[in-house]
Amino acid sequence: MDQLKHFKAQAIIFDKDGTLINFDAMWGSWTVFLAEQLHKASGLEVQSSLCLMMGFDENTKKVLAHGKLATSPMAQLYRFTVEVMQSLGLSTEAAEHIVEKCWCIPDPVLLAKPFTDMRELFRKLQNENIKIAIATADDRAPTQAMIEAFDIEEYISSMVCGDDGVIVKPAPDMVLEICRQINIDPSKTIVIGDTVADLKMARAAGAGLVVGVLSGVSSTKDLAPFADVLIESVDELHSYSIQKQTNETDNILKGLNPDIVF
Repeated sequence: MDQLKHFKAQAIIFDKDGTLINFDAMWGSWTVFLAEQLHKASGLEVQSSLCLMMGFDENTKKVLAHGKLATSPMAQLYRFTVEVMQSLGLSTEAAEHIVEKCWCIPDPVLLAKPFTDMRELFRKLQNENIKIAIATADDRAPTQAMIEAFDIEEYISSMVCGDDGVIVKPAPDMVLEICRQINIDPSKTIVIGDTVADLKMARAAGAGLVVGVLSGVSSTKDLAPFADVLIESVDELHSYSIQKQTNETDNILKGLNPDIVF
């Protein structure tokens, strides 16, 4: 934790699902709903096969750390869903037709449950001249809708999404593209995410500090080998800004004449 307190970031790049908002609440509910729609349209028992493919544990109601839900863009999830329907006996044409008919995206407002007051956190960070960015495997439209719903658009300096044509995690490209857009060297950034793919992306891009957050799909065991720092939730970053202010004040006071009495 000391590394986080003492690192002077020029930008913080956040993952979205599992980091800023609750992953299980959004994507688990969506998987079950999609399975229900596919069942109605096809008459096939879809849920177990779809959950297995997606990486959603039906018993614990948890998204699995290394599953496709945790790392894949929506376009890939669509193709995987077609493959599931084919595996249940449908022709390619029939599978394509049913998935197209039933496909939907998670409601980015109704299902988005934040881990902290994002507007307050981002306001504090921006006041300290820290730029804020988002790197997510989710598509741009739902990500933008979430940002508008929580009224944080004014604080976001850059955003790269799964359908932007940038190579996705764990490749470094999303972080590098954000740094290019905001004109900051990756070594001056903190990257925060809840998956191994997030942290590998950050490491490959040369991020100055790689932070794993335990509020999402991964355990300490998963993230520890790839993180400089582990935190329970982004809610802890409120104290990061306070600590920075305290350290800066202390440094100023140390330089003053000790004979001056306040």
